[in-house]
Amino acid sequence: MAEPAAGNLALIVACILAGIVVLLVLVIWSIRRHRAPHLELASSAGIAELLHSMAGLTFGTVVAGNAVEVHENGAFFERLIEAIDAARHTVHFETFLWKEGTLGARVADALARRARAGCQVRVLLDAIGCKRIGAAALQQLREAGCSVVFFHRRRLRNIGVLNDRNHRKLVVVDGREAFVGGHCIVDDWLGDAEDGKCFADVSLRLSGPIVHAVQSAFSENWTGRTGELLVGDAVFPTLEPAGEVSMHAAFVKPEGTAPAVKILHLTAILVARERLWIQNPYFIPEPAAIVALGEAVARGVDVRVLMPSSGGSDMPMVQHAGHRNFERLLRCGVRLFEYPHTLLHQKVLTVDGVWSAVGSSNFDDRSFETNDEIMLGILDRATARRLDAVFERYVPRSREITLAEWRQRGLWHRIKDHAFYALNEFL
Repeated sequence: MAEPAAGNLALIVACILAGIVVLLVLVIWSIRRHRAPHLELASSAGIAELLHSMAGLTFGTVVAGNAVEVHENGAFFERLIEAIDAARHTVHFETFLWKEGTLGARVADALARRARAGCQVRVLLDAIGCKRIGAAALQQLREAGCSVVFFHRRRLRNIGVLNDRNHRKLVVVDGREAFVGGHCIVDDWLGDAEDGKCFADVSLRLSGPIVHAVQSAFSENWTGRTGELLVGDAVFPTLEPAGEVSMHAAFVKPEGTAPAVKILHLTAILVARERLWIQNPYFIPEPAAIVALGEAVARGVDVRVLMPSSGGSDMPMVQHAGHRNFERLLRCGVRLFEYPHTLLHQKVLTVDGVWSAVGSSNFDDRSFETNDEIMLGILDRATARRLDAVFERYVPRSREITLAEWRQRGLWHRIKDHAFYALNEFL
């Protein structure tokens, strides 16, 4: 009789332990959750008139006197490495994804050169996204004198934030020149995105007072990981106007309220009056965003979304998660375009031909609720026109999805859509 009793006791203990594990997972998950209120806007003003409101709502301020350059695909790295090579005092480098390869070697060489020349080079890498950086690159950087820090390593002390990744891609040189966008340090980002292998992407080169905001974003996580406070003219110099563009940065992620990048995206939808064009590789709008997009169409806004197809994406499961709500979007009048030839990785919104947002954030719950991201809001017709031209270049080779055809997709397709959508916050 002792053996059955012992077996029952073991089962009870196992059930209790399993319950404790589930409870801990739920507690940890709830700690990292942000409030997700339904956002409403009582204004008929356009986005140009509401620029200061947009900045204030996203915990920033409008900064005038900036210059902006748009750089695409592999050509971006030529300009980036040129800027690193010209650094005199500091280089601050932050990225989510770095894999060993030709591009990684070039970037490591450039950073190491500046460190050996006497510059203070700080490199902040996401521990998960950069786990394949390669031992040779890490050794090269550290031996040259670069300070290399990993964000949220897999450690017991980080158990509550392991799902919180640093998804930003930014570089600041001498506190005077900054780069922000979607480019990662992986060979897939080389080339011109026309060979069916290399990815398409967009990043910005910035000069002028807005660079201080980008430096602040880097400092936020650097200080959080190292305790080092970044001060002085080599980091935050006096910045004179470099152009005529007004901008604001969204990157703050306060506890207990919606993060800045989420507010920026949803507010842009609410204030659009003529046109809202979205380019994003991982488009999984939550129900409130779908309602807002439908309301935009109802008030006469031309709403279009350009994204890779599941065959063109590097993460087909994410595209399937996005597919789950396509029918609702199509019924609302949103036009959806899927590009099948390669991954379109640019994270871009343009509103009414006058305002643009460019940065690292995907249009999904993970970026909006969990990741550390950065987006730049730009009031400038020339920049909006340049980014709309990127949209227009890829659309002719994309497939526009129609409601009638979407309703005919197969059962297996529908099953995958619903299954992956259930996991969308973890993809």
